[in-house]
Amino acid sequence: MKRYLLGAAAAALVLAAPATAEQGDWLVRLRALNVIPNEEAAITPIGGDVDIDTSIVPELDITYFMQDRWAFELILGVTPHDVIAVDTAAGDIDLGDVTLLPPTLTLQYHFNPGGDVRPYLGAGVNYTHFFNEDLPGGSALSMIEYDGGFGLAAQAGVDFALQSDWFLNLDIKYIDIDTGVLIDGAIAADVQIDPVIAGVGFGRRF
Repeated sequence: MKRYLLGAAAAALVLAAPATAEQGDWLVRLRALNVIPNEEAAITPIGGDVDIDTSIVPELDITYFMQDRWAFELILGVTPHDVIAVDTAAGDIDLGDVTLLPPTLTLQYHFNPGGDVRPYLGAGVNYTHFFNEDLPGGSALSMIEYDGGFGLAAQAGVDFALQSDWFLNLDIKYIDIDTGVLIDGAIAADVQIDPVIAGVGFGRRF
């Protein structure tokens, strides 16, 4: 009986032990993101600036460990935003809403892959695609187009080991997103969106 109890206790400790990241491992996380644009625009010929609202969205990311400390992470998610041109010669102009798809690939360095608290830093590149451009009903405008493009990305985060292969994740990113906007074929804007993205979620190692 004593031997059985010792064996059961050992098995419980193994099941409860936090997982460590190793070469060949996959991590899958599901996060809630707060996307906070740091917007700025140059609008020709009417002048003014741009206001883009924040967005809270779900996000899925997948990480692959090439070595115990080095990994690639692919970040997948879409973010809808309301856009207003402000302080123009024609006043404030509601430009409706648009959705961004910015898949981002980062190379990460993990500082403590075998510990309960595993911080990391990452840097990489993203490509942002704009879709579902939708001008507001009753608008005097008839057309708006956004150009997609590449940009850089940086991130910092930490995984907190929970039970077995599960962990809690906190993550913050800065993504360089610039676009050219054409409105009714006559108004052009160079827009910097450059969001800071704060995320929290859970993940699992495979």
